[in-house]
Amino acid sequence: MTDSAGEVTLLLTELRSGRKDAWERLLPLVYQELRRLAAHYMRDEPSGHTLQPTALVHEAFLRLAGQDRANWRNRAQFMGIAGQIMRRILVDHARKRSASKRGGWAVTLGQAIGRQSTNVTQPEEILAVDEALARLEGVDPQQARVVELRYFGGLSPAETAATMGISQRTVEREWSMAKAWLRAELAERRPA
Repeated sequence: MTDSAGEVTLLLTELRSGRKDAWERLLPLVYQELRRLAAHYMRDEPSGHTLQPTALVHEAFLRLAGQDRANWRNRAQFMGIAGQIMRRILVDHARKRSASKRGGWAVTLGQAIGRQSTNVTQPEEILAVDEALARLEGVDPQQARVVELRYFGGLSPAETAATMGISQRTVEREWSMAKAWLRAELAERRPA
């Protein structure tokens, strides 16, 4: 990022107070970080994929700018919401891609939650993890948020802790427990 997090927070405050022109000044400050996040999502996609990282960034930013009632607090919160929006965009895209495919369960537990990095080459993987994550959110919202930031957002434990305002040790503990819960949940729902 070329400017301080304080400048981003100031612009988010301006947005909260109704100054729409702040979006134009905000984009250059967060674009590279949003691009890094999008590239993380798209890293394992096959070449020629219909959704490219730049398009993902632009779509996410348009959706962020469309949130008139958002209570923007700081850069970390903004980036967390950006990660959620990118996740929704990828899930929507995966649903469209797999609508015509009616194959069996294509997600292994290793693909879904066994790695630190995202491999989104299979739309079924995104959908399976998204559905399991929705169930986890009903059981433990904090664990679901950790998974969302680590798996979909590509954040490190330290970045996740900073975004959530909890300790890194808590993030690591919640990550371990959530992965175990998700493995069990995905295994239980896997067709024979």
